[in-house]
Amino acid sequence: MSRTKVVPIPVTGPHHINAYLVLGRRPVLVDAGTPGSGQRIRDRIAAHGVDPAELALIVITHGHIDHFGSAAELQRLTGAPLAGHVADLGPYRSGRVRAPYLPTGPMGRLMARHRKLHARAEPFEPAVLVRGETALDEFGVAARIVPTPGHTAGSVSVLTDAGALVAGDLVANSFMGLVPGRPANPPFHDDPRQNLASLRAMLALDPTTLYVGHGTPLDPVRVRRWADREHDRLARLEAAGRRTARRD
Repeated sequence: MSRTKVVPIPVTGPHHINAYLVLGRRPVLVDAGTPGSGQRIRDRIAAHGVDPAELALIVITHGHIDHFGSAAELQRLTGAPLAGHVADLGPYRSGRVRAPYLPTGPMGRLMARHRKLHARAEPFEPAVLVRGETALDEFGVAARIVPTPGHTAGSVSVLTDAGALVAGDLVANSFMGLVPGRPANPPFHDDPRQNLASLRAMLALDPTTLYVGHGTPLDPVRVRRWADREHDRLARLEAAGRRTARRD
């Protein structure tokens, strides 16, 4: 099988919202951007010399509108089946994010009021329902889908055999990608502690690079240091009797 390669596909701005191509014998797309961005993503796939009709699969990392918004449109444009975790089927089937958003800090509290985050996307039904680790060899890439819950219950990442991790919103660049290379929380997590546990589990697999939904690729050494600080921060909050965001 051809060596896998990860190619960023900017959806909004140079790095504000990203999708990714995972290239092997056949291409696989990870994430589908905001509603109405399907044609833009298709054109950017083609600009990399990849025939969009050759897409073997579209993996959705989680049920937030900036990651599944154009999933149904891209399925029509490319003919590729969609994959998503069973725990986020509610948003996928309704086209609406499960409310309320649970902010991780001031930016999240500000963004939670933005009407576009509460828009309705076209619903879709994943043809590939993810329940556990799922190999992608049959779709032409040496990689696997790994459940990484915490950001949402059904969050997943894609790990290639070469060590590249397409991490969705496990971690982001600071200020939604405006500070490149600096790890930070994305604006929202359903369960920050569970998300951090998922991130640390993926870091234990020694990825070479983390490709994130918001910002430039991250160095795992910097992410490990940030994860240690985040662990201490959450512990201090808990010791002070302050609850971190979590859905019951």
